[in-house]
Amino acid sequence: MSATPKPPTELPSHDDVRGVLAYNVRLLRVQRDWSQEELAMECELDRTYVSAVERSRWNVSLANIQKLAAALGTEPWLLLRPPDSDSSAKVP
Repeated sequence: MSATPKPPTELPSHDDVRGVLAYNVRLLRVQRDWSQEELAMECELDRTYVSAVERSRWNVSLANIQKLAAALGTEPWLLLRPPDSDSSAKVP
């Protein structure tokens, strides 16, 4: 049994695109109460890939950003929009 997903704890720098993507993907995944595996299945991606995205380890292709956005029910460009510093728990 997997642990309850936890939201990100730190806001990314506005100029760190991979960090912003990681933050937004994790936030939306947690808000849906999905594990990384559940998100990966929805996107038809590997769980280790989703993990790497959430840890800012990969330069993610536009095609995969689109897959992530579709699975998370948002627009791809919103995954790249930096969060407001005063509302860290807001959905992009």
